[in-house]
Amino acid sequence: MKIFITGGAGYIGTTLIPLLLQHGHQVTVYDSLIFNNGDKLLPFISNVNFTFIEGDVRDKEKLSKVIKGYDTVIHLAALVGFPLCREKGEKESLDVNKRGTDTVIKCMDPEQYLLFGSTGSNYGVILDVCTEETPLNPSSIYGRTKTEAEKLVLARDNSTAFRFATAFGVSPRLRLDLLVNDLTYKSMKEGYAVIYEAHFMRTFIHVKDIARVFLFAIENRDKMKNNVYNIGSNSMNFSKKEICDLISEELPEVYFNFADIGEDPDKRNYIVSYDKISALGYDTTITLPEGIKELVKAIPLIKINNPYFNIVK
Repeated sequence: MKIFITGGAGYIGTTLIPLLLQHGHQVTVYDSLIFNNGDKLLPFISNVNFTFIEGDVRDKEKLSKVIKGYDTVIHLAALVGFPLCREKGEKESLDVNKRGTDTVIKCMDPEQYLLFGSTGSNYGVILDVCTEETPLNPSSIYGRTKTEAEKLVLARDNSTAFRFATAFGVSPRLRLDLLVNDLTYKSMKEGYAVIYEAHFMRTFIHVKDIARVFLFAIENRDKMKNNVYNIGSNSMNFSKKEICDLISEELPEVYFNFADIGEDPDKRNYIVSYDKISALGYDTTITLPEGIKELVKAIPLIKINNPYFNIVK
């Protein structure tokens, strides 16, 4: 198939591209390269099935010209994560995340299949187990703007939205603002980390398993279109303290200060059910301990002054 990926030079996209190419698909990446991360696409340039177009998803004139003729559009372009959206502010985050999504939809033809990378952050603070029918209660700028974008996607026919668990793991365009990646990095570079509200629950998914579900949806389009799915595994619900315990197994010298005073500004606290996507035959393949081991091997290669890393501030 011919596949068009917005934001394809990012954390997920640079893991997804080689998977799609390996399965014989033609891939075009449309990305504004705001993180100066175009070099992460260099390994794909020699592949005749890969094309890159520099552009912003809010540029309707340009996007409408280049998006035509593709079987599937994978929409990843966004300001992603609590720290980045907090830094950019609600107005800019809404402009990129909601208006950018609206522009993508308006530029597409009805027969083009839309796959949208949404987020479990849309749930916010939920006391019960979250299913796809749970009312959304986003508590951050990121969650609110992605919730608004998701509504636009689900109102369009021939579309599928994925509410991803919190990502972790190594990608060519690495992010360090993700909880597991951030804690592992601080454990190795500083030897300690302060943890607020350690009992808060999150769900997790390796970036390679995120990439796999896009391929899974392309291959199961008729079953999955016009629907939303939580993407993760029922075996990957953990508290923040449990994450720290797993990191300590790999790095026993690290000290975690579980603070009694103070709070996490990112108030997400939920347990998620992944029964819906599991019933179709999808499950994750990479565990948290495996991902932490991978990060421990990768982090010595990281130079923190590299401008395209998202860093928790």
